[in-house]
Amino acid sequence: MNRRDFIKAGTAVAAIPFLLPEQLFAEAAREGEKQADAMPLTPRIEGGVKEFNLWIEIVEHELAPGMVIHTLAFNGQVPGPEIRVTVGDKVRVKFKNRTDLNHTIHWHGLYVPWRMDGVPYVTQMPVMPGQEFIYEFVAKPGGTHFYHCHWGTLLHMQSGMFGSIIIDDPDDPVKKQFPYNREYTLIYSAHDVNFLRTELNSMLERMKERMYLMKNNRFDKERFALFNSKKELEDAIKNGYQPPYVTNRRSQADLPDPNWFTVNGKSYPSTPNLFIKKDESIRVRLINAGTEEHFLHLHGHDFWQVADDGVPVPQPWQMNTIRLSPGKTLDIIVEGNNPGIWTFHDHDTRRVTNNGLYPGGNLLALIYEDLPIEERRVGKMKGMKMKKGKMDLLPKIALDE
Repeated sequence: MNRRDFIKAGTAVAAIPFLLPEQLFAEAAREGEKQADAMPLTPRIEGGVKEFNLWIEIVEHELAPGMVIHTLAFNGQVPGPEIRVTVGDKVRVKFKNRTDLNHTIHWHGLYVPWRMDGVPYVTQMPVMPGQEFIYEFVAKPGGTHFYHCHWGTLLHMQSGMFGSIIIDDPDDPVKKQFPYNREYTLIYSAHDVNFLRTELNSMLERMKERMYLMKNNRFDKERFALFNSKKELEDAIKNGYQPPYVTNRRSQADLPDPNWFTVNGKSYPSTPNLFIKKDESIRVRLINAGTEEHFLHLHGHDFWQVADDGVPVPQPWQMNTIRLSPGKTLDIIVEGNNPGIWTFHDHDTRRVTNNGLYPGGNLLALIYEDLPIEERRVGKMKGMKMKKGKMDLLPKIALDE
């Protein structure tokens, strides 16, 4: 039975109150697209300016089924909502701090005025608890970029404070050379959940003390570790002050050792999948908002690297494995020329683990949603019986190999 005949058969039994396997595949496709195809934040147009509202709060976030952590989240989600504008747009972002920590927003890869760059004590004062800061800039350059917090960056970025900002270019050469109908944004990160828990609690305690002192006009530059100049710091040290990097406020001096690896805030089996149809091309925007390098490999296909840090490459490269370093964005085009269900994963398989257990982490799949159902059937396995239906279909979820 071909796919068309199968759909007709499904229509004939539409009154049956359950989904046929083919329909289940379609349902998974639609759900997967919600996870990988970022929904842009809707702006308010005010005097020719596209105005966005962002806020930050502490939320419970599920990395994978049964694994929930407390984390920082823009607008209550990880990653934060995608901001989508066009080259030349005037942009205003109203940022509200709803936590008891300090924050800023850095616009990674954008040509913003220096006072809008979001580096605390260099371009602006930190946005303190309950405060609001307004970022204004003209959207440029075009391409794939991202935003993230630049306060306590080691903690706050792996806590989830990142999101994509896509600046569309009407004259984008990628679209002209590789016509595509849909695209996906994948943001990679790495998390040491033990470090997150310890440091987040510690930072909240320090901020509670500092806010109390400030409220009572008892600001102390040494206790706040905030000095007007290097000389002022050196003079304080001569008078007996010990910088925090000497005493080390952590119980251990070790840097984070990530044990969870996420794509769009999720670890396998909750990672988003990419969906494609035969003879279709899709654009995939890859962003590394974490601290680890990833070597992303697609089975069954070569793809084209078409942009690097948002800039279209003069000569697209054909490959099946791409290196995504921290802070980088890369765009690839995948052509639907080999129907099937194909793994897309980090070839440094240490990043394909959940708390040290394989498989996990940034493991996902490229799925042809028009793949005939008979091609997904599992062959007979000795000693194992499977009824027709969901049980004898691929793909399946494996938690321990």
